[in-house]
Parts: sequence; structure tokens; C-alpha cells
Amino acid sequence: MRFLRPLAAAMALSMAAVPFAATAEAGKRHHRYDPGPAIVAGIFGLAAGAMISGALSQPRYRYYEPGPVYVAPPPPPPVYHQPARVYYERPAPWTPAWYAYCDARYRSFDPATGHFLGYDGRYHFCR
Repeated sequence: MRFLRPLAAAMALSMAAVPFAATAEAGKRHHRYDPGPAIVAGIFGLAAGAMISGALSQPRYRYYEPGPVYVAPPPPPPVYHQPARVYYERPAPWTPAWYAYCDARYRSFDPATGHFLGYDGRYHFCR
């Protein structure tokens, strides 16, 4: 398949060269036929056709810029979620809400001093 195109071009050029050789012999009708010029023209046409079609059938190399290189993006950094600090609004000391809060929370709460007895054996102010 690869050589079919150059062969067809060579044959076409050699066929085109034959009429030129035939006109040269038209004047020699009564003389002996000399196939020399027709053969030379055919060989020349075949060679020229082979060279031209061979040059045309060469692959055309073009320079292309190198394509982009795709690289996977780096993984995202790990996300650490720190629990939000919860602030409880405690009632201000010495208010009725404060007395109710401390009395409900600590069994050893003393309302007169505002202290309760902790597990360490000391008294602590209720906050």
C-alpha cells in the first residue's frame, strides 16, 4: 500500500514521456524503427516519477510544543477540628440565682459564707 502511490506517479510520468519520443520518430517512417529514444524517455520518466513521488510521500515532521504535564495536586492538609470552648454563664455572686445554683450543685454549700467543702477537704468559694 505504501509503494502504490509512488508507483502510480512513476507510471504516469513515464506514459507522459512516450508521446515526445513518438513525435521524434514521426519523421523516420520509412526507415527502420529505433526504440532507443522511447526507452530513454521512459526510463527518465520512471526515474523522475519515482523521485518526485518518493519525496512527496515522505512523512512531514512538524515541531510541536511539548504538551502540558499533568501532575496530581498535593493532598489537602489535614483539618483538625478543635471543639469550641463552651462558656456557661453563671449567675453573679450573692444574687438569688447564684444561691439557687450553688445550693443545687453542691450539697455542702454554706449560704452564709458562699463556700462549699470540696473532695480535697478544703472549702472553696462557689463561682
